[in-house]
Amino acid sequence: MLDLCELLSEQNFNVICPNLLEQEMPFDYSQEVIAYHNFMDNVGFEKGLHKVRNILLHSQGEYSKIFIIGFSVGATVAWLCSEEECVDGIVGYYGSRIRDYVNINPKCPALLFFPKVEKSFKVNELVSTLDKLNIDVHICSGEHGFSDRYSFKYNEELAQSTFRETLYFFKSN
Repeated sequence: MLDLCELLSEQNFNVICPNLLEQEMPFDYSQEVIAYHNFMDNVGFEKGLHKVRNILLHSQGEYSKIFIIGFSVGATVAWLCSEEECVDGIVGYYGSRIRDYVNINPKCPALLFFPKVEKSFKVNELVSTLDKLNIDVHICSGEHGFSDRYSFKYNEELAQSTFRETLYFFKSN
């Protein structure tokens, strides 16, 4: 996340990166399952949404536009924020739990990236439920984590192309 924040800062975006886990040290990649269960058991989507809403409330007067980007559980939190009036757009990478919130109708443009195959759900079924106004969904040839250069699932070409699309999305909305 720190690398992404730096890349966005280099593109002249102000970045706020909340620590949803409320812990100093991040989990190691070998602890992916433990990290997910820790989030679900100790934070959850509602608490994550509450934290981001508080940031939005304190930030909305400072910026002309507010975008939210999230990865995995963060993408689902971003999706939940898409109904907030002050949000100008959201980008979500591999937000598998969006499937639990398909009733949401974003009030802002939403750009979503999913890998072709996910272990926990059928991507095409989810995407078919997201055929709504304001939503642009891309099914990518990589795996969950394709944009994370520290993951063994990293796909440099795909990470670069989706990042370019993300920048275009931010600049054009």
